[in-house]
Amino acid sequence: MARVWTDSFRFQTMFKVELYAAEAMSNLGVIPQESFSALATVDPNRIDPKRIAELEKTSRHETIAFLTHIEELVGEDNASFLHFGMTSNDTLDSCFSVQLKLAADLLNAEVESLCNALKTRAFEHKWTICAGRSHGVHAEPTTFGLKMAFAYAEMQRNKKRITAAQQEISVGAISGPVGTFAGLGTAVEKHVCERLGLKPETISTQIIPRDRHAAFFSSLATTAASIERFAIEIRSLQRTEIGEVSESFASGQKGSSAMPHKRNPILSENISGLARLIRAQASAALENVLLWHERDMSHSSVERIIAPDVTLALDFALSRMTGIVEQITINKDRMRDNLKLTRGSYFSHRVLSALVKAGAKRAVAYKVVQHCTARVHNEGVSFLDALKSDHIVGCWLPMSELNLLFENDHYLSHVDEIFNRVFAPNI
Repeated sequence: MARVWTDSFRFQTMFKVELYAAEAMSNLGVIPQESFSALATVDPNRIDPKRIAELEKTSRHETIAFLTHIEELVGEDNASFLHFGMTSNDTLDSCFSVQLKLAADLLNAEVESLCNALKTRAFEHKWTICAGRSHGVHAEPTTFGLKMAFAYAEMQRNKKRITAAQQEISVGAISGPVGTFAGLGTAVEKHVCERLGLKPETISTQIIPRDRHAAFFSSLATTAASIERFAIEIRSLQRTEIGEVSESFASGQKGSSAMPHKRNPILSENISGLARLIRAQASAALENVLLWHERDMSHSSVERIIAPDVTLALDFALSRMTGIVEQITINKDRMRDNLKLTRGSYFSHRVLSALVKAGAKRAVAYKVVQHCTARVHNEGVSFLDALKSDHIVGCWLPMSELNLLFENDHYLSHVDEIFNRVFAPNI
């Protein structure tokens, strides 16, 4: 990913744009064949970013500095038709699209690696029962495999978003000043785009419209939000009071400079920080849509920062999350113990439904069940004992039926079906 954003790669890609444009124009008879032939002899590896930077000190124009350097390589006599009929953003924007397209490929490869890790752990813990929580409070049981499956499905959606955003950004524009093709015609753009693996922009001004870029960076921000959601889940479950999972802790690793006992979820916390950075840059990309007339340069400085920063940060975050998932420790015993904390209260919905089916009015049944759960909380009795000692419950449900309601297998009855929904196309 870092290589995509090096000056060397960028200038070599800009050179390809110029070379393919010259090739098209020579084929059309717009420029002499020998001009293209001379340009084609240039070794892209000889393009020197330091020399371009030196020339830019005088020209105060990076594209002109780049073109001047190419003139030095090809010879002044052969450079007369270099950049013929083109404007700076024909080269810059088409190059930028190539970079973003490549970045998307690399990001999707990392997403795929994360999905593979999530799928493996999902099946490993398909039946590992644990407390489901809403508002941070115990609700009904779920399985840790379902948590992993949820994250897998979410990352599959993110992969589709990145792919769609990649398709949207994979456009080039060789349309000349203010996008009218006046000095070029449309055939040059078509040829250059074909050679670069891009599609011609439907209509450009003097630049590729930045709503495309906003969609691209927004998809990356959504992906970052997804991996942070799972990182927060891990951080929460690693808390001392819960202790159901823990990040790997290497031999010799230290958790605190003052407290030797500490084992902190630093990897997940790192992901949360990176995700904040990535999401913030989506706002900057949206602001870049708002340019004056046929173009201005206010987007350029923003993109030079956010493009490498966001793609590198997300690439790293995805790789880090894959490592966390692969190496995370799952404490099954703690999960079972935590389920016991509410003394069976999580069966409340099942008891409520049974009372209603037996003929009780829902409002009455709800009040009775809630009263019994209050006794669990206040008196420390089990939920089942509280129910058995309640005469209203006894009017509707005999002891034998109550006992049958307190079975965890009930909550696992549709796990296979859910897994098939998530993984069947990929198993």
